[in-house]
Amino acid sequence: MSFDVAHVRTLYPALSDGYAWLDAAAGTQVPQTVIDAIVSAYRGGIGNSGGAFPASARSDAIVAEARQAVADLVGGDAGGVVLGPNMTTLTYRFAYALAKRWGPGDEIVVSRLDHDANVRPWVQAAERAGATVRWASVEVPSGELPAGQYDDLVTERTRLVAVTAASNVLGTMPDVPRIAARAHAVGALLYLDGVHATPHTPTDMVALGADLYATSAYKWSGPHIGAVVGRPELLEELRSDKLASSSDDVPDRFETGTLPFADLAGVTAAVDHLASLDPQAAGTRRRRVLTSMAAVEAHEQAELAHLLKGLSALPHVRLVGSPARRTATVYLTVADHTPRQVAEHLARAKINVWDGHCYAWEVTEALGIRDSGSAVRAGLVHYNDRSDVDRLLNALEDLSPTG
Repeated sequence: MSFDVAHVRTLYPALSDGYAWLDAAAGTQVPQTVIDAIVSAYRGGIGNSGGAFPASARSDAIVAEARQAVADLVGGDAGGVVLGPNMTTLTYRFAYALAKRWGPGDEIVVSRLDHDANVRPWVQAAERAGATVRWASVEVPSGELPAGQYDDLVTERTRLVAVTAASNVLGTMPDVPRIAARAHAVGALLYLDGVHATPHTPTDMVALGADLYATSAYKWSGPHIGAVVGRPELLEELRSDKLASSSDDVPDRFETGTLPFADLAGVTAAVDHLASLDPQAAGTRRRRVLTSMAAVEAHEQAELAHLLKGLSALPHVRLVGSPARRTATVYLTVADHTPRQVAEHLARAKINVWDGHCYAWEVTEALGIRDSGSAVRAGLVHYNDRSDVDRLLNALEDLSPTG
């Protein structure tokens, strides 16, 4: 396992501006190779899909390559990769399609740990179908999502369980395989939000038990593209509203309008970038992704340990949540300062972080902080180094009443 963060940082033009980019949980920066791939697609000329001329064929090839790249990243089937503008839009699309099969007496299970994009689409679809919504609770104050509660929540009437692979604010990584096993035992589907987890750990959607796995390229150094990956045979069973004149093939039937071909070239380049982060990685792209993402996880967890140790030495800083297994993401408050004031102070110190609920609508309410501005989120990814962490710690120390 080899990871050279100093070299990795040179690959990202935006990192040369002198800021500590700790806002990656809301979206990462992109390496030069991704920028070049997008520019190259435009420079070479692209046409709409399905034409008889070379530019159209190039666009079709870009789409096929992007599907395969996403499949290689998450361990899915390229024939089941649905592409779209973002995870929220795609989740609404799948909620609408799946809810066509629901009715009174059916149940779905959602989690209070999740980003609202993996809650509200399902709740609203269930309401329209007359189905019942059941809620998985978060432990307070730890921020854990106990998997054991699903033994009672999931019943013979359950049609879908929607859960996150990692909280986008607390970093909590629930026991997804156990939750999936419970869902599958009664014939229910598992819709897994992998948006926050995918950039931080090797992903195997099959091992996790996901029937449908959602991810967003802009969280792992790609352009603003979302994807939902499912088994092609499952997608064949689902019907989505579409134009009469558009393809009914899987996965095309779930993609409305013209895809952003140049950006999809950037998606493939982003996966290739991730696969190259460990220079010793070898074999297929899938094998190289797994090796490199294991190196990424080790690097991030080392920096997270340093960050958590530093935060524990700051008595005026309170860490929100203490999950046993987490991504390199922290959510914190500072005594006598609102989250916005803290974020503004950090911005003056050239540190980018987010404040507020960050769309973790239910968990911030459960923790009792949503109405007071929630907290400040700092997220590490593979291009963050020790200097970024130390700069954050020093800037937070400056907010001490005795500082």
